[in-house]
Amino acid sequence: MKSSIMCNPVMLAPGARAGQGMTDTVNLKSRQQAMWSSGDFAVIGTTLQIVGEELCEAMDLRSGQRVLDVAAGNGNAALAAARRWCDVTACDYVPGLLDRARQRALAERLPLKIEIADAEALPFPDQSFDVVTSTFGAMFTPHHEKPAAEMLRVCRDGGKIGLANWTPGGFIGELFKTIARYVPPPAGMQSPALWGARSHIMQLFTGAPCEMQIKNFMFRYRSDDHWLGTFKTYYGPVLKVFESLDEEAAHALTADIKALIKWFNRAGDGTMVVPAEYLQVVIRKPEFSKEI
Repeated sequence: MKSSIMCNPVMLAPGARAGQGMTDTVNLKSRQQAMWSSGDFAVIGTTLQIVGEELCEAMDLRSGQRVLDVAAGNGNAALAAARRWCDVTACDYVPGLLDRARQRALAERLPLKIEIADAEALPFPDQSFDVVTSTFGAMFTPHHEKPAAEMLRVCRDGGKIGLANWTPGGFIGELFKTIARYVPPPAGMQSPALWGARSHIMQLFTGAPCEMQIKNFMFRYRSDDHWLGTFKTYYGPVLKVFESLDEEAAHALTADIKALIKWFNRAGDGTMVVPAEYLQVVIRKPEFSKEI
């Protein structure tokens, strides 16, 4: 399903408090960094490569364009853009994940610039990129309006912003809800799955034409045990939750996740084929200079 709409002005998210303490923000970011540094997200991240490829095609990238991949992780969208001969910079605030992106670029002999950067405070000049992307990255920031504003700021007038975000009602969105029943998110932390709601994107991006399409990524694993074992070992959000639970609670969460997988699983042969819904977004930043 595909739609083209005009996004509304940026609004402060419900429940957000202006002037929230700096210490709370720093502590929250520190916890997030530790979470994403745990395990080895690249093991899972590489399986999501097709999402970056499809996003680059939806954005109709052209060779020579300056591309910034925000919260790039192990570089899926960044490498997809580099394969299309763009001038690409990948940024993230987890150095270990950027090391994986660098290794992949070297293995494929693709030029790729690497920058350690916080998605909420990008260290780049205004309008310094033709294209800005983020696949399952910026959605995990604590204050959603900040990365949205930063992506708009560093994108040139007339440029494009491309996003891929898990939806609230899809498999990963439901996984977040399941986990939250055992370990509630920190106070003031907005659900990352809000980025997968059309209305939230409309609120975050100011007056920009947005093309949105619901798509599915297919998790294909040997079994539910294989998927769960992989995510408990390598995916920080799941790994950290299980580490925090006692044996009884961990057993209950395991049962709940397996029930969720069974609900979504399309395979009838004992393997796991689970569609995970996400929202693909292509935003065109208005050419303000031409409108004046």
